Amino acid sequence: GAMEGAMLVMITLVALCGAAPTISPLQEDVHKAQEYLSQFYSYIGVSAPNTRWRGSLDSFEDTLKRMQEFFGLEVTGQLDASTLEVMGRPRCGFTDRARYGYFQNQPKWDKSVITYRINNYTPDLSQEDVDSSIAKALKVYSDVIPLDFRKIDSGTADILINFKTKGNHGDFAPFDGEGGVLAHAFAPGKGIGGDTHFDEDENWTVSSEGYNLFLVAAHEFGHALGMAHSNVESALMYPTYTYVDTDGYQLPDDDRLGLQRLYGQSRSVRVPTVPDPKPSPRPTVDPEYDLDSELQQGRCSRDLAFDAAASIESSIYFFKDGHFWEKSSSWQGISEHTIDSVWPGISKVDAVYVDTKENTAFFFQGDHYWGVSGNMVLPGYPKPISDFGFPSYVTKIDAAVYVPSTGRTLFFQENRFWSYNEETHRMDFTSPRFIKVEIPGIGYRVDSAFENNGYLYFTHGSKQTEYDYGQRRSVRTLYNYEWMDCD
Repeated sequence: GAMEGAMLVMITLVALCGAAPTISPLQEDVHKAQEYLSQFYSYIGVSAPNTRWRGSLDSFEDTLKRMQEFFGLEVTGQLDASTLEVMGRPRCGFTDRARYGYFQNQPKWDKSVITYRINNYTPDLSQEDVDSSIAKALKVYSDVIPLDFRKIDSGTADILINFKTKGNHGDFAPFDGEGGVLAHAFAPGKGIGGDTHFDEDENWTVSSEGYNLFLVAAHEFGHALGMAHSNVESALMYPTYTYVDTDGYQLPDDDRLGLQRLYGQSRSVRVPTVPDPKPSPRPTVDPEYDLDSELQQGRCSRDLAFDAAASIESSIYFFKDGHFWEKSSSWQGISEHTIDSVWPGISKVDAVYVDTKENTAFFFQGDHYWGVSGNMVLPGYPKPISDFGFPSYVTKIDAAVYVPSTGRTLFFQENRFWSYNEETHRMDFTSPRFIKVEIPGIGYRVDSAFENNGYLYFTHGSKQTEYDYGQRRSVRTLYNYEWMDCD
């Protein structure tokens, strides 16, 4: 697969706003273009907020040429009117760097009946209109590939559909109010794979006004089935949103050929309104399924220990071996995923922390680390942990946690910890210090650490300490499994 980076996909409106009085229109255009190329082509310019990002990346001109080439514009490397016009169109937020229309490793559903569930509804439309728009969008695909889609009203669905309000909602991609991000979806996979979220602050319609729910849903379901973007302007998977007549809508040839390459052609005899009532059979050999069952039982064990943990947006992520569990404040239950299905190239995590000011997560494995924004591993990674100022004898981090009240990240290694100033990007001169002395009440060692609702949580073995860092005192002791929604 030639897809690099994220599984997360969103539709984004990039508006070219009027310039502030102190900024010339030309400067404003350049700034908007830098933001656009940074989001969709991994260009990071001189205004990047964190010097750690800068590296051997393409120049602004080279990146602009790639964007112009993708959209079939005249390749000048100059910010001309036609280029600015394309940048101003409503569009999907997934990168356009790919040459082919699939995600990395070409994930797809391994069953013939895909269940979907509409978890809540937008007040913009009647429930009947929402149901019919979603069903119509899925039928576009079941008409051309051998998949049936079955709506369920309770339980776990392959594709969970939600209308979400502004802000963080537990998946690394906060919505931003009217305009901007319209929706996003996840590529096929367990847990959150296939799930599709729509921004409730948009005006959802069944007409050409506002944003047509059928058209946006059909694009997103293309991602939920494994398709990435196409540079064919007439394709449904073209990056920019354009209203077209939805009566008798059929999947354009470019999208149809891409899906049929993944799934094959539709069966000659189909009864899509009466799906097979039996669950789709699993492959005879499915070690990952057995492993998931084992993990599900293991998460409720009193002996459960974590490799790493972090609060990311409105969820808490607990990492163990090559998997992680997500506990969201937005929905009940725990979802499970393999790490590399969400962050390709990262197979195991020793420590993780989130710099909330930069909205960036850092994943550590051995003597190197990655920067992650959303579900995208940032370019230029992995990098050596010595970048942070660790001495050469530190070859692995046990745990890390960012403390918002101090602007410091605490790194734990054996019986000591380092304090890293996120403003100056330097270690405090007093580092390292002994855990037992400076953070009394949590013991000598830390396996994982995370922040939640103003408290820090330090785990060691199967137990953890809820800690008031400002007062330097232990509040209570818990078992790790108590976070796992166990009976």
